[in-house]
Amino acid sequence: MEVRYARSFLKDLKSLEPAAYQQVYDFIFVKFAQKRLLQHLPSLRQMDDDGIFYRFTLDGYLIGIEVRGQIVKFLCVLPMPDV
Repeated sequence: MEVRYARSFLKDLKSLEPAAYQQVYDFIFVKFAQKRLLQHLPSLRQMDDDGIFYRFTLDGYLIGIEVRGQIVKFLCVLPMPDV
């Protein structure tokens, strides 16, 4: 599986506070990069009917991904909204 990162994802990541940045960075670039299995993404949910866009949560942050065949592209990382 190939992993890519959208410019928007990298910008969102850089804008996080240092503790959150480190936590998300470690999960995406270390833990997920080693295993590269979608099953390891916590609370993974499909967002469209085509099965291309997904989101998962990581300690108060929503992370959006695009899955096309064997390519996973990280799209954004945003704080979870207060509901």
